Amino acid sequence: MLAIENLGKRFGGVHAVQDVTFAVRKGDIHAVIGPNGAGKTTLFNLITGVYAPSSGRIMFDGENVAGMAPDALARRGMSRTFQNLQVCMNMTALDNVMIGAHLHLNQNMFASMLRLPSVRRADSACRDEAARLMEFVGVGAHIGADAGQMPYGALKRLEIARALAARPKILLLDEPAAGLNHTETAEIEALIRKVAQSGVTVVLVEHDMKLVMNLSDRLLVLDYGKMLAEGTPAQVRANPAVIAAYLGAAQADAQHG
Repeated sequence: MLAIENLGKRFGGVHAVQDVTFAVRKGDIHAVIGPNGAGKTTLFNLITGVYAPSSGRIMFDGENVAGMAPDALARRGMSRTFQNLQVCMNMTALDNVMIGAHLHLNQNMFASMLRLPSVRRADSACRDEAARLMEFVGVGAHIGADAGQMPYGALKRLEIARALAARPKILLLDEPAAGLNHTETAEIEALIRKVAQSGVTVVLVEHDMKLVMNLSDRLLVLDYGKMLAEGTPAQVRANPAVIAAYLGAAQADAQHG
């Protein structure tokens, strides 16, 4: 589904991502982990077209999409969420999800102005699909609500519903459990598993190691923009380089704490 080959990104003299290579199999849940500043979000931004790479290739469904614009990637079946909520708080929850479906709405300006029957049917079908996705992610109780009235944990799942409205082949989740309590994290974990079981390949950046180890088929570990390890959760957990990097980070935190 996705093959990253010798990917690199420089910002001036800083190598934010350096010679990263890994592959994501169709249907898998593939996690990217590492200490703060390891290059995880930069890697996501490269894959999803926010940044153009300085070197390397990004093969998505057999096509090199490196440097392609986010909207072009979305049309090819790549969708993402962001670490910080990107929800329109002045809109209804349902309208937020409908925004995600705009790529699939074939409406021209004159048809929209005249409110032709074909446009009304498309709008109705889009609303029905948005409501179905809200039920799917577990926020069906908020279908009639404004987004600004929803609790934070529900908004995180609303974002996933909006990303799914674009009908992706692959979904990239940036810190989906950030800021959630224990119960909400468990709900997100169950939802991500449900998304993968529905046939959508998932790549996630996440700090919650329990969630990552429970969910992931494979993990990529980054450290200072370089690959430290890659493999199954069991392989990564037992990797001496990973243990050293994480223990080192924990010791440094303890000294400065």
